[in-house]
Amino acid sequence: MTLAYPYALLLLALLPLIGWAASRARRPELAPLPGANSLPAFGTSFRIVLRWVPMALRLFALGAIVLAVARPQASTGWTTTSTEGLAIQIVYDRSGSMGEPIGDGGESKNEVARQALIDFVKGDGKGLRGRAGDMIGLIAFARYADTISPLARVHEPLIDSAKLLKPVENRAEDGTGIGDALALAAARLKRAEEEVSREKPGEGGKPDFQIKSKIIVLMTDGQNNAGDVSPYDAAKLAKEWGIRIYTIGVGAGERIVTVDTPFGRRQMSRGNDVDERMLREISRETGGEYFAAGDPKALEEAYGAIDQLEKSRIDTKEHSRKIEWFAPLAVAAVTLLGLELLAANTVFRRIG
Repeated sequence: MTLAYPYALLLLALLPLIGWAASRARRPELAPLPGANSLPAFGTSFRIVLRWVPMALRLFALGAIVLAVARPQASTGWTTTSTEGLAIQIVYDRSGSMGEPIGDGGESKNEVARQALIDFVKGDGKGLRGRAGDMIGLIAFARYADTISPLARVHEPLIDSAKLLKPVENRAEDGTGIGDALALAAARLKRAEEEVSREKPGEGGKPDFQIKSKIIVLMTDGQNNAGDVSPYDAAKLAKEWGIRIYTIGVGAGERIVTVDTPFGRRQMSRGNDVDERMLREISRETGGEYFAAGDPKALEEAYGAIDQLEKSRIDTKEHSRKIEWFAPLAVAAVTLLGLELLAANTVFRRIG
């Protein structure tokens, strides 16, 4: 509750003075009747007891007028949010080789990549702020690609599904179908854009969510060796639909591993199976970028770089509506004055 003219309330200080002045006003004293003392005593009339009522009604009416002049206003407000966010399709390699260790910590590629994915979506409380407001989906692939979580702006189901990701164990399902997975991700993003464009406009004539850009984040530790679509054809399709592809080579770069030899345990340099050339080319083709992630820290840094490169825009507008209390107070004042006049000229009427 606010007042348009709060200083008008200073007039309320006059009401006690008006009441006091009215109580001091006395009718002229009449000469006493002879023998009045000998008349029998009658009880006090209710009119005498309640003779203050007309003046009280007048003071309340004046108070209502002062409040009406101050113009009290009640505000009702609401907030609308319009987001220009990203449609992000995460493409996750769960081929059997993702069960191999990465770095020196003993964790598997799958464990590290899975946690990095969750931190990217949810935020890690440090460098990654999370992707609140963005539309995110998850596709996992080995020989075949499957939609694990559809594109959505509510991320809890995706995070719950990501926690269950693990390398395939059935040899018939093992493989690395990168091209098929990218083609599926691009198709999902194109369909999402069409669905969002059909949404009804909200406040201001805009939908509450607009796709600012569409990206694919591909994590893989191998080479394309399965599926019907080549990664290069999938990249051309993504480019045609305005989709950027960011690629992450999980376990890329030279690796130092410890092996048993006839001469004892020795450390040896071993290469990796990541097709870095292909990943660079499909990223470059679509305007994205390639990141080599040979250890957990490099994987975190890759997601941090993508998080900085692709930002969302969230516009929040506050609306308010004012409700005026002038009219109800004015009606109350007129009603009280009417009651005061009615009382003064009927029940509390004075003669002479």
